[in-house]
Amino acid sequence: MSILNVEHLTHGFGDRAIFNDVSFRLLKGEHIGLVGANGEGKSTFMNIVTGKLMPDEGKVEWAKNVRAGYLDQHAVLEKGMTIQDVLKSAFDPLLKKEERMNEICDHLGEADENEMEVLMEELGTIQDELTLHDFYTIDAKVEEVARALGLLDLGLDRDVTDLSGGQRTKVLLAKLLLEKPDILLLDEPTNYLDEEHIVWLKRYLLDYENAFILISHDIPFLNEVVNIIYHMENQELNRYVGDYDHFQEVYAVKKSQLEAAYRRQQQEISELKDFVARNKARVSTRNMAMSRQKKLDKMDVIELAAEKPKPEFHFRYGRTPGRMLFETHDLVTGYDEPLSKPLNLSMERGQKIAITGTNGIGKTTLLKSILGLIPSLSGSCELGENLQIGYFEQEVRGDNRTTCIEELWQDFPSYTQYEIRSALAKCGLTTKHIESQVRVLSGGEQAKVRLCKLINRDTNVLLLDEPTNHLDVDAKDALKSALKEYKGSILLICHEPEFYQDVVNEVWDMSRWTTKVF
Repeated sequence: MSILNVEHLTHGFGDRAIFNDVSFRLLKGEHIGLVGANGEGKSTFMNIVTGKLMPDEGKVEWAKNVRAGYLDQHAVLEKGMTIQDVLKSAFDPLLKKEERMNEICDHLGEADENEMEVLMEELGTIQDELTLHDFYTIDAKVEEVARALGLLDLGLDRDVTDLSGGQRTKVLLAKLLLEKPDILLLDEPTNYLDEEHIVWLKRYLLDYENAFILISHDIPFLNEVVNIIYHMENQELNRYVGDYDHFQEVYAVKKSQLEAAYRRQQQEISELKDFVARNKARVSTRNMAMSRQKKLDKMDVIELAAEKPKPEFHFRYGRTPGRMLFETHDLVTGYDEPLSKPLNLSMERGQKIAITGTNGIGKTTLLKSILGLIPSLSGSCELGENLQIGYFEQEVRGDNRTTCIEELWQDFPSYTQYEIRSALAKCGLTTKHIESQVRVLSGGEQAKVRLCKLINRDTNVLLLDEPTNHLDVDAKDALKSALKEYKGSILLICHEPEFYQDVVNEVWDMSRWTTKVF
């Protein structure tokens, strides 16, 4: 049975086409992986099927009485709401029914006989519904899911705006799972999630009976949980049965067959054109030339899609720093309360270190304390000599209305227009992306703009806070190669062992130093 039907969908932003006559259907129990390069329109597609965006053309039809739950990449939580409030809001329809039940009970005392009968009937229906949906065990359910995702340890009365990026993702994910929708729509759920909770989510999705659509660039994760791949490329959406690895094999074969057919057709076109040109003027051969011209006119010409620029990252190594890069002396990090024990850490020239550990234990805070962006609660951090630090921030907030060109020009005013465009193109951005405002780009494209700034500076130490979030497969591979080649030192926060294992020569587990108990 079809849960969702999308027919002849066409959509674009300004002169940038995203979809052209795309069709899609979702069947009961299908576990779909939606894949494609950054900026191909995966999040846009989700926004269209959930009704947040109206398509230019085409129709989206949901089956009757189907509830969809959507975990948005950019979902916003309101200030003043606690974790408990957000999780309980999953049961809003039931809570409204309870309110109505209380209203009926208050009204019963003054109702006449006929009205009483109607009200009692409504009351009985509501009570049955509440019992059916386990309304009276809501608190226990909230606690169970909160424990599974590590939210209980944060305190359910904590304001959601005080949480880190990963913790906010967990709260939204927990709310979604409590809603128990008929279909889950997940946009990069593993971004900001630590290894432990990625494993939990993997188990949850494997056991999930209903259908889900998952956008992710985490290939091992995709391979384990999906059985259908929809590939988004060049305004098209194509369906492949199997996991991501199987899709890659089929796609490679399909691509080589298309290229072979294209070469054969181009050869045939060239021969036909040559024959027509040589014979159309002669009376004796004119008819033959015209019949070949007709064949040319009727021919369905194969077009190869323009190759997307593959990103290239090459970090520039500056001057050689001193032997000691930084040293901390009883450094206690945190904001209102300590997040770490007194730390005595040091990093020497040539070291490449990964920092791991669960969300919210102070990894980003440690990086910012080392850089001096936030004051430490006590202790000190001493930076070495001749340091040229390159810092990649995890989250950049704000509504950035500058174009990509202007964004780079702010940092490199001496560059010519050609140099700016060339630098952005090397990072895998097309002309249309380069001329767009930063705020309209996808998460992955914005990350490429920030990486572009970083690779065009001389650095000898890189401090990278979750640089793989939002990046597509090609960009991740290019970044990994660049970090392996880099002659300087690296301090990297990352939750993907497949990414950092080949890059670093040491791992710091932050959970050994945190004051938080998980």
